[in-house]
Amino acid sequence: MSKKIQQTNIVLVTGPSGAGRSTAINVFEDLGFETIDNMPLSLLPGLLAGQPSGRQIALGVDIRTRDFSVGAVLDIHEEIKRTEGFDSTILFLDCDTDNLVRRYSETRRRHPLTPDDTPKFGIEQEKKLLSTLRLRADVLIETANLSPHDLKQELKNWYADADAGYLAITLHSFSYKRGAPRGIDMIYDCRFLNNPYWDKDLRSLNGTDKKVAAYVKADARFDEFYERLLGMCEFLLPAYIDEGKAHFSLGLGCTGGQHRSVCIAEVLGKSLADSGWHVSIRHRELERQ
Repeated sequence: MSKKIQQTNIVLVTGPSGAGRSTAINVFEDLGFETIDNMPLSLLPGLLAGQPSGRQIALGVDIRTRDFSVGAVLDIHEEIKRTEGFDSTILFLDCDTDNLVRRYSETRRRHPLTPDDTPKFGIEQEKKLLSTLRLRADVLIETANLSPHDLKQELKNWYADADAGYLAITLHSFSYKRGAPRGIDMIYDCRFLNNPYWDKDLRSLNGTDKKVAAYVKADARFDEFYERLLGMCEFLLPAYIDEGKAHFSLGLGCTGGQHRSVCIAEVLGKSLADSGWHVSIRHRELERQ
């Protein structure tokens, strides 16, 4: 029997300048990760050339990184996931514009994207540039109300057990009209359930609303579908841990990505979190709004 290859999990740490990436890299180092900050993207494939060591790696990547582009980061992310013995997750640290402006004012630093203009202009440009990367992130952490200590604790909650059966789970709701998200491990189609869109009182609401959730759950097919979905997750997730996988992403789609898929993601996320799993929920179409 061939020897099982140790899995090396690579976390791509990114986000707008000033949102906490440097703090995060220091936290990962304290957690025992091998950390590399602002390595030129053209050199990253070299990490995949050797035998996987099984040690976790955190890579800091932002607009200051040589050869940086959102497309290049996503290409690297997918290349890592395709390489035997490696897995990749994108950790996006975000912060609202007002708080970023305040942080730049306190440190009196220039924004790296627009050093000759106001920080606010650079921040707004950078947010537009990174919007696609934010939508594709596996784990999203808002740092506006987090102190460095709080951010450290949040990262520990997500990654401290990376060498001991750790698996981060991200549930993505989405609209089939806009296409399925890239990089999803498994997708379930929720369009067979009754659609709240056709109820004029529910149309403007979304799947996080109790009225919408009650409507979706009232479908006679909901209970069996949900039991099978949860059972499949409970069966597969420990198996992925055994294979050394660090992240599992599950997509839930419906026509508009506003009602049914959002509801299922919320209900499933709560069940998995109550069972002790690390779960992040992303509602792609709601975030676009």
